[in-house]
Amino acid sequence: MLEEMRIRSLGVIDDAVVELSPGFTAVTGETGAGKTMVVTSLGLLLGGRADPALVRIGAGKAVVEGRITVPDDATAAVRAEEAGAELDDGALLISRTVSAEGRSRAHLGGRSVPVGVLAELADELVAVHGQTDQQGLLKLSRQRQALDRYAGDSVAVPLAKYQAAYKRLRAVAAELDEITTRARERAQEADLLRFGLDEIAAVEPRAGEDTELAEEAERLGHAEALAAAAAAAHAALAGNPEDPEGVDAGTLVAGAQRALDAVRSHDPSLAALADRIGEIGILLRDAAGDLAGYADDLDADPLRLAAVEERRAALTGLTRKYGEDIASVLAWAERSAARLTELDGDDERIGELTAERDALRAELSGLAQALTDARTEAAERFAAAVTAELASLAMPHARVSFDIRQTEDPEGVEVGGRAVAYGPAGADEVELLLAPHPGAPPRPIAKGASGGELSRVMLAVEVVFAGTDPVPTYLFDEVDAGVGGKAAVEIGRRLARLAKTAQVVVVTHLPQVAAFADRQLLVEKTNDGSVTRSGVKVLEGEDRVRELSRMLAGQEDSETARAHAEELLATAQTDG
Repeated sequence: MLEEMRIRSLGVIDDAVVELSPGFTAVTGETGAGKTMVVTSLGLLLGGRADPALVRIGAGKAVVEGRITVPDDATAAVRAEEAGAELDDGALLISRTVSAEGRSRAHLGGRSVPVGVLAELADELVAVHGQTDQQGLLKLSRQRQALDRYAGDSVAVPLAKYQAAYKRLRAVAAELDEITTRARERAQEADLLRFGLDEIAAVEPRAGEDTELAEEAERLGHAEALAAAAAAAHAALAGNPEDPEGVDAGTLVAGAQRALDAVRSHDPSLAALADRIGEIGILLRDAAGDLAGYADDLDADPLRLAAVEERRAALTGLTRKYGEDIASVLAWAERSAARLTELDGDDERIGELTAERDALRAELSGLAQALTDARTEAAERFAAAVTAELASLAMPHARVSFDIRQTEDPEGVEVGGRAVAYGPAGADEVELLLAPHPGAPPRPIAKGASGGELSRVMLAVEVVFAGTDPVPTYLFDEVDAGVGGKAAVEIGRRLARLAKTAQVVVVTHLPQVAAFADRQLLVEKTNDGSVTRSGVKVLEGEDRVRELSRMLAGQEDSETARAHAEELLATAQTDG
């Protein structure tokens, strides 16, 4: 239930608090006083679009804060907690700020949240209806959605299956269309891939081979210099057999070790140095041996160098076309082989897709028929319920019905033995018809209903929904437009009846409706044209009679109007 809203710098409202209660609350006031700002404020709290034009002139931002009680186990409470919000004694505190520059921020239970979270909660908490909703009901898509909502699982279950099959059918059809219409392009692509794979297969590259050959080519290209350097280094370490008088590092180190070994027993520290020099001698002998082996293994064969360079040229030809290195070339080959398998299997794939498409179309036919049957059954119940409500709204002879039809299409799915057009919601076109009096043919409500009749049809639809899919709070923004006299009284009576099971807030200009409210709020401007804290007040006793008199005759002190106002209140209290 919506307990309270504080509105600051929104439209004509400077700073006002709207305190609400259970039951039926009517919001009244002069035209332009700001009544509709109550609806606008609630829309912002429920994730509506933020329009910077709503910010009061001269203010930097508009702020709307609301307090809504929700049961702890309600879906809205669970979703709010998932968003990090905390309940305050069983209530959600919601805040929405709109800056004059157009920026918008939302807070839920003390936490900043995306505006979309507020919109998610809206369906669970409040149903808002106004003139725009009536216009929306004139759209065939909205009428189908209303019927589906009323039908519940009998439509929702097959509709979910239908939509899944419909989505898959579109994907299959798109793939099939691509394969068939791009057959030439795909054949050319296959030829190019096949050529590249054949070229790579002819060379038979091995992973890392390009790096290995580059190192070998570098070594072979400088074989003489490498051999000379190895020989000179070996001679320096182990001596040159051709120069027996020459001094080498191994001989010098061995002499140093012998000198220290002769006296090592006299000083442990000198013995340690002798050991280290011995280790150096071992390392020198190992290095000399490795140098000798390197020189023996070094291949200076020019024929091998030519073969290496030829192989490198073949690999370079591949990397120039298919990748930066041989690893990239091999990766390209792997991808291309998979793609070629896919392209070569086009004929088989076309057969598979065609079979799946036909199966999906058959499945859609069955599901579309199930949807039509479920909607037809629900339409009868829905129309009967709305017709019964219209009888309570001063339209006792009106009859509501649905026209559920399909459009023939040779490329469509089969429903009722005919090929008909289909879309994401099935094959049905659903239209709400109204016969306002006996003898009148049923006509679409867009053509056959006056403004007042449309308001009552809208209210009747919402009352029927309240019995099948209730929400805690209903807010109606002048849905009684175009209605007067007895019809207005009946609307007030029906809203009062709805308020016995839900909170109902109505922005109205009709005294016949306001008189049935459990509580009446007056929105009035100050002398400077703004609405302040004192501008939204609860009317009781004499004040309420004066406001109803003004609404009836435009004159608060008219005795006739006062008598009529008192009579309206008495009638409403008697009915209550």
